[in-house]
Amino acid sequence: MTDEQLLRYSRHILLEEIGVEGQERIAASHALVIGAGGLGSPVALYLGTAGVGCITLVDNDTVDLTNLQRQVAHNMARVGAPKAESAREGVLAINPEVQVQPVIARADEALLGELVPQADVVIDCCDNFATRQAVNAACVKHRRPLVAGAAIRFDGQLSVYDMRDAASPCYACVFPPTDDFEETRCATMGVFAPLVGIIGTMQAAEALKVLAGVGTSLVGRLQMLDARTMEWTEMKVSRDAGCPVCRHRPAAPGAPA
Repeated sequence: MTDEQLLRYSRHILLEEIGVEGQERIAASHALVIGAGGLGSPVALYLGTAGVGCITLVDNDTVDLTNLQRQVAHNMARVGAPKAESAREGVLAINPEVQVQPVIARADEALLGELVPQADVVIDCCDNFATRQAVNAACVKHRRPLVAGAAIRFDGQLSVYDMRDAASPCYACVFPPTDDFEETRCATMGVFAPLVGIIGTMQAAEALKVLAGVGTSLVGRLQMLDARTMEWTEMKVSRDAGCPVCRHRPAAPGAPA
């Protein structure tokens, strides 16, 4: 690491759990962020400030005035610009030494099949159930850890699904793709602005822990926040042996296949 890098990341390096080696792992890593909106904004900014070497941002939308209530990676000057490119500018304004690759496209099966194998961690910040399922399927197929978050109205949720861990459930174990799911969008239901910052920042924290190899992740635990009362609820979640997405991967030692 250069003297400038040692200074820039000194507060991470001072942490015994991270140190120089952990910071070097972060710098050598590649994060794939699906969505550059309310959740993706704090995720991208914090991964960038932390020095993640390469960040790929996928989003097919453009910045709108209504986004600026909560999507902190964007600003008035970039209204009308592609969100992936706008978020890239926001990250580089803070840390110009990281590589940020904007991908202006919808995260469909083909694109995910290309991008997920290149990543060390995938952070799902999208706003629809179908894309979440597609992201999860790609992470299962390519055995990549997935940090998934969601926020609507005053309600947020967060978990980690790590396909390198045979005991970990996948997203579909917890939210089956066959469920009769009623889609809700911020555009019609609204969202409390700081909520996406809280959940997105926690997604960034979980992703950095995965990349640096520190702490204990949220694998097997689904955290839910009611921002009306600022109360957290945690639910234990386990792998579904009959899950149509991940049932063919190896089972945990001692667990039924």
